[in-house]
Amino acid sequence: MAVMLSKTYQALKAAGVSDEQARDAAEEIAGLDSRLIRLEIKVNLVLGGVGLLLPGVLTLIIKAFL
Repeated sequence: MAVMLSKTYQALKAAGVSDEQARDAAEEIAGLDSRLIRLEIKVNLVLGGVGLLLPGVLTLIIKAFL
């Protein structure tokens, strides 16, 4: 069984969704959540790289015009 968000599952059950549908939906949302976290990590790595490169590029541009 995949990772499941229990609060989502409980909310769906309280709304009258069948057990199987609630479980499937909660598992799918949990999968999307983990993909979103991985994407956030990758974006942070790219932004960190840009943050490291930007001062060097700006220095070269300033030196070229001075």
